[in-house]
Amino acid sequence: MRRKITVVGAGNVGATTAHMIAERGLADIVLIDIVEGLPQGKGLDLQEAAPILGFDTRVVGTNDYRDAADSDIVIITAGVPRKPGMSRSDLLQTNAAIVRDVVEKVVAVAPQAILIMVTNPLDAMAYLAYRVSRFPRERVIGMAGVLDSARFRTFIALELGVSVENVHAFVLGGHGDEMVPLPRYSTVAGVPLPHLLPKERIEALIERTRRGGGEIVDLLKTGSAFYAPAAAILEMVDAIVHDRHKILPCSVYCDGEYGAQGVFLGVPVVLGARGVERIFQVELTAEEQAALNRSIQAVRELIEALGI
Repeated sequence: MRRKITVVGAGNVGATTAHMIAERGLADIVLIDIVEGLPQGKGLDLQEAAPILGFDTRVVGTNDYRDAADSDIVIITAGVPRKPGMSRSDLLQTNAAIVRDVVEKVVAVAPQAILIMVTNPLDAMAYLAYRVSRFPRERVIGMAGVLDSARFRTFIALELGVSVENVHAFVLGGHGDEMVPLPRYSTVAGVPLPHLLPKERIEALIERTRRGGGEIVDLLKTGSAFYAPAAAILEMVDAIVHDRHKILPCSVYCDGEYGAQGVFLGVPVVLGARGVERIFQVELTAEEQAALNRSIQAVRELIEALGI
């Protein structure tokens, strides 16, 4: 029997995610949205692409959470996207009300699901989902680090004129301006990045990575990124569905790891069929830990603003 994955939110991120999952044939898909006709139309359109793209998974668009019953994975993208001039934290209260409602409905029909949170501000929304769902921390995972690392890898590859497949990047911390890319652990064909680029160029790439989402928002003017976020979700889903035990940077509830207590934070985790199998810890310098502490504090302030 094929797995069942529900995507909540049929906007650009949700619909693109459903498309990528369907094309890979990873699971049957339920696409949910509050707008009548939107998930049904996109779901049917995607289903009709099946004979051409060659997948046999079923795609159902709906406004009814009962269709999500017994889902193995639920991906929550619902919420208001950023507009030019907005930070992720500007979305806090509006999206918190949406996420709370969505999680309550998901828990009622899919109590064994793994939740992948995408709604911004990501780390705070993941924390909210964790508290509302009362799921074990292994089954509430925020998508952030995979995307942030992909952006860093992209900019490194463009800078050096090499294949992205040769580039591995390491990003810790919250999904925001205080994220912590780690050049010391980022490599190109196994060579540490500081051996290949001067410090000022690395700093420029780090800054562009931190502002990567905002750069796209400013260019689009009426929306935010969706291709790269959907691809990041796909990598996480693939690791879970195929039980790959893959090390990926994800936002998870930390209970002392990396000096973070009681917050969601982007850290490398081993991801498999049960969700987060363990947090993969690396040694940080005093400077790196100080930067991470600032990121932890930024996330903590958002969580405190939720009042939960």
